[in-house]
Amino acid sequence: MKFTPSLLGLVFLGNAAAFPFSDDSGSLDTRASGKCQWKDQRCCKGFEYDAPDYSPGNHYPYRHTIYVKAHKSIQAAINKASPGDRIVVEAGTYAEQLTIKKDGIELVGRGAILVPPQKAVQNSCSGLSGPGTQTGICVTGSGVKLAKFRVEHRKVISVDKPVKDVTITGFSVRKFSGINIAILGAKNARVTKNKLADGAKYGSLTLGSYNTLVFDNEVSATRLAGIGVCMDNFSGVKVVKNRVTNHGVGLCVQTNNADVQYNRVSECCVAIFVDPGVKGAQIRHNYVGKSNSLCPGASGIILDGAINTLVWDNTVEAQHNNGMASGVVVVDDECPQTGPNISLSCLVLKHKAVSSGNVIVRNTLRNNDYDIFINSTGTGNVAKCNSCSLPKNLCGK
Repeated sequence: MKFTPSLLGLVFLGNAAAFPFSDDSGSLDTRASGKCQWKDQRCCKGFEYDAPDYSPGNHYPYRHTIYVKAHKSIQAAINKASPGDRIVVEAGTYAEQLTIKKDGIELVGRGAILVPPQKAVQNSCSGLSGPGTQTGICVTGSGVKLAKFRVEHRKVISVDKPVKDVTITGFSVRKFSGINIAILGAKNARVTKNKLADGAKYGSLTLGSYNTLVFDNEVSATRLAGIGVCMDNFSGVKVVKNRVTNHGVGLCVQTNNADVQYNRVSECCVAIFVDPGVKGAQIRHNYVGKSNSLCPGASGIILDGAINTLVWDNTVEAQHNNGMASGVVVVDDECPQTGPNISLSCLVLKHKAVSSGNVIVRNTLRNNDYDIFINSTGTGNVAKCNSCSLPKNLCGK
């Protein structure tokens, strides 16, 4: 995902009044509870969906608790800990970069603030989001093989042994040049109840991992920043009840079957962006507030060459940008392989990404320049049972 002014321009190329879309309600039949017969509006009543359970996998019966007092080293405590230990960090400001490679570590902050050290420490997450970038907390498996950096972040090719069951909770992580918290080659990692501020590239990034939970974090920036929370796992990611403000992209979805729910995103250029080729994402029960006036373009939820995304029960409002912002957007992506508008997902795909099978249902869209915009050559893109007003041919059905 690479957010540029050109991307927003692509949404409205040609005749914006046409709004081409597929009214193939059959694409809902396999995704909703029972059959969707639009004359009786059965699918407007709700869906059955089995949410993934990302509770901690293994139990560590001999867990010890290690306490870190102000002005002491958190990394020294991590190095001393055994798998499964709990490390409690007392209130204070710690100028460190942290690396966690041991299974079952629970890192708990009690008023702890993590800021960059005067001299950067090289670890597995160094350069992950571009040459010279550093990460605040790096949770990493062993034998992680990375592709070279081209755009956004380095792609994970393989992981020899994922680190398992690591939890990071209760920290304030601020102003790292790349990523505030990175989950790299992990399984069942949990990032919960943290305050992530002014991460230059990402507030939080999970990649090459399995079953990551990102829950109840506050991700903010004093100036318009890059990406709030991004998910590029091998499989399994759940992003729930986070609050994201003042980013180019609030939530970026690069994982098949990602579950993105009950988040609040506002003052962003794009609140939720589902990348080209991503399949089966669930975008549900999120609130998207007003767009950022500093953005060159703006929209609430963009499905850019995405496949079989279910967008339901979201509220999107106050998306404005010179009359060309939209609440929900479905478009194709030409996926150029060179030039200023390349994206990581397109570099992996190596071909045009056509949106298909995307379902937009039961959303509340209000006070936007446009509420819904679908401009795709793909089949099975459906917008039904939404509370919205523009355009009339997509609203009121």
